[in-house]
Amino acid sequence: MSLIRLATILLTCLLAPAHTPAKWKYFRFGNTADSSAIPRSGFALMGGGDQPAAFLYLCEHANHGDFLILRANTEDDYAQKVNKETSAICPLNSASTIVFSEREDSDDPKLLQIIERAEAIFIAGGDQSNYVRFWQDTPVQEALNRHIAAGKPIGGSSAGLAILGEFSFASIIDTIHSPEALADPYGNKVTISRDFLKIPFLANTITDTHFVKRDRLGRLLVFMARILQDGWANSVRGIAVEENAAVLLEPDGAATVVGSGPAYFLEAKTPPESCRRKTPLQFSNIAVHRAPTGSSFNIKSWSSPPHSGDDYVLSVKNGQVTGGTRSIYE
Repeated sequence: MSLIRLATILLTCLLAPAHTPAKWKYFRFGNTADSSAIPRSGFALMGGGDQPAAFLYLCEHANHGDFLILRANTEDDYAQKVNKETSAICPLNSASTIVFSEREDSDDPKLLQIIERAEAIFIAGGDQSNYVRFWQDTPVQEALNRHIAAGKPIGGSSAGLAILGEFSFASIIDTIHSPEALADPYGNKVTISRDFLKIPFLANTITDTHFVKRDRLGRLLVFMARILQDGWANSVRGIAVEENAAVLLEPDGAATVVGSGPAYFLEAKTPPESCRRKTPLQFSNIAVHRAPTGSSFNIKSWSSPPHSGDDYVLSVKNGQVTGGTRSIYE
């Protein structure tokens, strides 16, 4: 267990009052009886924003069964939106939302039963630190991994995508922007978690979202450098998805980019030259594949068909990202 995970769990336990009753909320649209549909595996990696194609993908892989949305600390019910977006093309048996309020919710047997019975699960956007604090090393984490192992589809958007890889930017202190991260790779906002969900082909991988719009390339390279520097992996991959785009991943490793923006597949096989506290990052030879909408990429072989995107190499020198042919994003 990493020091960040241990500290997060200990802090949560110390601050939480004893025997706090569960405070989670549940909303459901559609049939009250659970579906008996047989789903098929698939993963929707959604960069945030508008995602009708990705919701349709999850609905189809759920075989029109029960679609469950997981959220935290909000009054907004996502189920009505999903039900509206899929009803005409892919009607669901039900669309439901669980809203978590605290870590103790994750021990409630009733909540766990709802997760177990879902054909598809979607983890909504918001603040991923809530998901790390509320779910990691709890029965909810175990239930989600059983869902994946059973061959049921799962997806996440924005904060929901941030926790799908083996490594995650946990955002425990706050979010971080690229210039700040590049200037100090060990700043206290660079909080990385690991070993939450076990999704095939996302081992040794960290994800990021709203990628070009929020200029997150620099911080993703810092996360990758930290993973290597801290000895968590000998090589590391990144999957970054632009807002309003999604990567739809099949269990054989075939991925398709949908929506209105590109996705990026990054790989680093050598450790950074310099990754130290209060010292600008030095990091070379990061291979990048930029996959536009409609293109494909194979996660298993980490390769793409000819002429299906752009390949280039990035480096970080004195905390500045260099490379690409037109810009660091192209």
